[in-house]
Amino acid sequence: MTYEPPATATDPLGALPWPLATERLSLRRVTPPDAEAMWSYRRLPEVTHWLTFLPRDLDDWRELLAAPQRLATTLVAEHDGRIVGDFYLRVEDSWAQREVTDQARGVQAELGWVLDPAFGGRGYATEGCRALLRVCFEELKLRRVCANAFAGNEASWRLMERLGMRREQYTVRESLHRELGWVDGVGYALLADEWARGTDPA
Repeated sequence: MTYEPPATATDPLGALPWPLATERLSLRRVTPPDAEAMWSYRRLPEVTHWLTFLPRDLDDWRELLAAPQRLATTLVAEHDGRIVGDFYLRVEDSWAQREVTDQARGVQAELGWVLDPAFGGRGYATEGCRALLRVCFEELKLRRVCANAFAGNEASWRLMERLGMRREQYTVRESLHRELGWVDGVGYALLADEWARGTDPA
């Protein structure tokens, strides 16, 4: 029996047809049984160094992954039947003044990614992100997609730039890293009209 998170107003991804096929990947919604395969790369120091949390062990990771909000916002990427990475896609409200709050509900998304280093350098993260940008702008009809990273995580912000995203923010010693202390951060974004004009270099 497979697990499928229910589609609700707070779970926009649930209304979309999964899996999503790209040239080399199959993107689908995460399920609790995926925890062990994901743990094989999510436990690696070179991966956890830039992630927002460091699970204590496999059981802790299983518990974190099983949280309803994480199940609703996590997708896994498979290549030849093996999980090679995962993506975070959260539809969210934009900031708005009170009188126009209704028009700002569920109009943008935040995108994130984690790739198994064993599959790095092959363009899988770029391929998956481009597919999800298409989902955001062409299926979900969102107006904006953003992504954030520690400034020191050059691989991530270089990927944002390959996707055609625009650097909107550079913050100075704004984020507390568990090993590095207070560090700089970067924020990138892409608008629907930019996507439609072909900003994406694919």
